[in-house]
Amino acid sequence: MSVSTQVRKSLLALGVALPMAAGAAFAQTGTAPAAPAAPAAPAATPADPSKVIARVNGIEITEGDLAVAAADPALQLPNVPEAQKRELLTGYLIDLKLGAKAAEAAKVGDSAEFARKLAYNRDKALLDQYLEQEAQKAVTPEAARKLYDETAKNVTPEEEVRARHILVESEEEAKKAAARVKGGEDFAKVAAELSKDPGSKTDGGDLGFFTKDRMVEPFAEAAFKLEPGQVSEPVKSQFGWHVIKVEEKRTKPVPSFEEMKDQVNAYLERKAQQDLIMGLRKDAKVERLDDKGNLVEQKPQQQ
Repeated sequence: MSVSTQVRKSLLALGVALPMAAGAAFAQTGTAPAAPAAPAAPAATPADPSKVIARVNGIEITEGDLAVAAADPALQLPNVPEAQKRELLTGYLIDLKLGAKAAEAAKVGDSAEFARKLAYNRDKALLDQYLEQEAQKAVTPEAARKLYDETAKNVTPEEEVRARHILVESEEEAKKAAARVKGGEDFAKVAAELSKDPGSKTDGGDLGFFTKDRMVEPFAEAAFKLEPGQVSEPVKSQFGWHVIKVEEKRTKPVPSFEEMKDQVNAYLERKAQQDLIMGLRKDAKVERLDDKGNLVEQKPQQQ
């Protein structure tokens, strides 16, 4: 973590810690603080980015500045209430302006090292903004629906079964359990009494729906041969001995567009950004030098 990131975190942490420390002090003295005013309801429309929210030595801090700070990965405060987060970020921006002015006065910005860092951060910010802009163009309702439809039609339907099982340590125990349920006892009741599987025992051995590849082979082979209502003979796996009862069989439904929408959009975004970078590389003349200043043979770019 860089020093600047540590400073940012420290300033914000201090802002969080001070209210907590004040609360602890009140608890010790028994003196209650005055009730804070109720926070204003959030605005129904996005804040005007040009709206001034603070001034420090005449320098304005706007809603737009606050939004940029809030998006900074180093300033994320996931467990802090929005009103408090806003106050902390505003305080940080005030400190930032004061610190930046002091750094200017100290001629920190005149060094070659600072110029390199500034150029790097400018390039990074430009690329990030460009990638985000191009990704937003690619993620449209029409593109998402088209990708979903094309993918869904190529999905091979899979068979699923819903089964219960009783897991015991020995074949003898499994035979006794099978005899009880085949003799008329309720499978769920016997599973709750005998099964060693903590994940399903409390649900009467119910494993829910699963495809064949989700279970170990001896268990899956036996389960998928059974018809609904049938109970297996004892089956051995690496976990012990099982008695299986199949409750239902079905063809696994294809997830709906709404269920997959976020994943589809994320894929479109990543692909658009990847295609953009690969296109830029393809059209670029790239030269790499070794430590003696000689050109290094370039390998073809991987697509």
